[in-house]
Amino acid sequence: MRVLLIGANGYIGRFVADRLLADPAVQLTALGRGDDADVRFDLATGSPGALTRFLDAVHPGVVVNCAGATRGGARELTRHNTVAVATVCEALRRSGCGARLVQVGCSAEYGPSQPGSSTAEDAVPRPGGPYGVSKLAATELVLGSGLDAVVLRVFSPAGPGTPAGSPLGRLAEAMRRAMQSGDGELRLGGLGAQRDFIDVRDVARAVHAASLSAAQGVINIGSGRAVRLRDAAATLARVAGYGGALHELDTPPGALRPTIGHPRTESAGHRVDALGHHRADSLGHHRPEPLGHRGDRAEAEHTSPVTYPYPDGCGSWQQADVRTARDRLGWRPRIALEESLADIWMEAACRI
Repeated sequence: MRVLLIGANGYIGRFVADRLLADPAVQLTALGRGDDADVRFDLATGSPGALTRFLDAVHPGVVVNCAGATRGGARELTRHNTVAVATVCEALRRSGCGARLVQVGCSAEYGPSQPGSSTAEDAVPRPGGPYGVSKLAATELVLGSGLDAVVLRVFSPAGPGTPAGSPLGRLAEAMRRAMQSGDGELRLGGLGAQRDFIDVRDVARAVHAASLSAAQGVINIGSGRAVRLRDAAATLARVAGYGGALHELDTPPGALRPTIGHPRTESAGHRVDALGHHRADSLGHHRPEPLGHRGDRAEAEHTSPVTYPYPDGCGSWQQADVRTARDRLGWRPRIALEESLADIWMEAACRI
């Protein structure tokens, strides 16, 4: 089976590439914007005709799209997440290769859900931000294309390679700095959000399974269990061997709140704060910008806008209903969150 993988250098794409390369029946070709891609092509600016000619030449049986943008404004997100997918769909329609399309989507397409509920694929999507809107538009293009296609809606990926700007990445970095400086107290804000974390290697297994299956439509990929970020912090502290105190600094909406990010050390009480402005990170969340981005530290601390560690438009709760993945792909998550956190910490600890 010849597979064309788009976005092989991204966070999820790297693990998908490893998984596919481990299958001796797969011949893998990587297409992307980087110099290390087998074929260089920019989906956001390239024409469907050019991509069609390439598909006719390579004749893949499966096209896997892991590419997309998670940072930037609405225009950039639309170009890389929606227009790019339109290019892929149009090229596949024109091509004679008849390839199956596996599109990697995102749980941000669903938007907020009711606390305590599990979100199934038939839930009405109500994305709460431009990232989710751009990904949902891509899903609708795939579903309406008439192609043999499946969209995997991935919930909150974790594990090795987790971007430093993601919530779990920022948590590990704050803990690393606290341990490095000998701080016995770590103050973290915004730990009340609950998310469905799924190891990125399990996501790669799901993509592989979807490539081999005949399943179509939308399929959720998650653990099926929401975890409060404060519980993830406690687990990470145990894995890291951090013996200091963890203080949660959640405050009511409308008040300035510290968030997991670039900590600063205070001499009184050896406290580590995490204040800062935010911008979108590689998971479609937000990460701190240097405090000097809009003035000095004092100004940033007193005038920064209200921000949250999970401004992904998904509210305080997300949990996947993963029965469809089990029934139609034969897929179940295998890697526990503690192992994912241990791998995140291992990479953070290497920076000490």
